Amino acid sequence: MSKNFELMQQAEVRANVPATEELKRTSQGSSEYNNGRIVRLNLDKVAREESASLVQNIFLLGNKEAPRVVIFAGINSGNGCSSICAYAAKLLASHNVGTVCLVDANLRSPTLPEFFGVSNHYGLTDALRNDDSVRSFTKQVGPENLWLLSCGSLASEGPRLLNSEMMRARVVELRKQFDYVLIDIPALNTYADGVAVGQLADGLVLVLEANSTRREAAVRIAENLRAAQIKILGAVLNKRTFPIPALLYNLL
Repeated sequence: MSKNFELMQQAEVRANVPATEELKRTSQGSSEYNNGRIVRLNLDKVAREESASLVQNIFLLGNKEAPRVVIFAGINSGNGCSSICAYAAKLLASHNVGTVCLVDANLRSPTLPEFFGVSNHYGLTDALRNDDSVRSFTKQVGPENLWLLSCGSLASEGPRLLNSEMMRARVVELRKQFDYVLIDIPALNTYADGVAVGQLADGLVLVLEANSTRREAAVRIAENLRAAQIKILGAVLNKRTFPIPALLYNLL
């Protein structure tokens, strides 16, 4: 029995509404529902939709206390966290709410420079070893108000640099130089980098992979983040291959 089918059964019990009917109503009229048959979603489209929802709910609600420095972290490696973070940065910049800096702090396997088609040279690790202005290490990408601080020169001491006083100072500087800072970090289930960086931010977005991330792992990591006093701003279920209605999605 699949996880999604189990959740649909739970939805029927909790909401007293047949989840299969809710699924049909939510999907009708969309390209994901065709003659009574659910079709697979485009994974890139899912990442874009999730990013748009995040930007709206976290940054654009008009709340004066809206976070300005936000960490994006996956539970496991390869769950599309970097894409979610990059799309969110592009969308936020497109709303012209201020300057946006996207930071590639995934020193294990950086991907953001490739996403934007720029060089990884001269980035975060270089900024952590030098005293020049942090803005001198960034690259303008996409809209004129979007900047990328790539990973920079890979080195064995990279993880130690993320847990340094210099990293703390650079985040403070980024906060002063840009209106919004979005930071992509390595998977929380594998590396401890995220906790060190997360404590410097206003909050963290968890990225889970459909049909892959274990509930137990997600719960354990959420507890560890709260114990470290890192605020969880939201969670994303990425790489969904089938549409999930709002009723069901809220149970995930």
